[in-house]
Amino acid sequence: MSTAGHHGGTSGGGHRIRVERGDQHVRVELGGRVVAESRRPVLLHETGLPVRYYLPPQDVRTELLETSTTRTVCPFKGTASYWSLPGGERDVAWAYPEPLPEVADIAGLLCFYAAEVVGD
Repeated sequence: MSTAGHHGGTSGGGHRIRVERGDQHVRVELGGRVVAESRRPVLLHETGLPVRYYLPPQDVRTELLETSTTRTVCPFKGTASYWSLPGGERDVAWAYPEPLPEVADIAGLLCFYAAEVVGD
């Protein structure tokens, strides 16, 4: 996994990103349904943000999602694509199909705002 140091922001402080493989049990429930469940997340630690859990698409019930037209650009990760719940919440998940080299380990993995680590 990788660590990327970035300098930016108005304070002149450093922006850091660290990516690592995890073994946490991560579950995502949306609209009363389990949309994703994984024991092989990739954790992304980024300055000023909560840890984000990026999940393999094989661990996501992608049939419950639809692609969104939303695209965002992060100067530290690249361009993200989004997914929504049909007829429900918009932009509940995102992925970086072609992330910047410093965070290449998240390529194609899905991340959800609603991800939670659950005990066994």
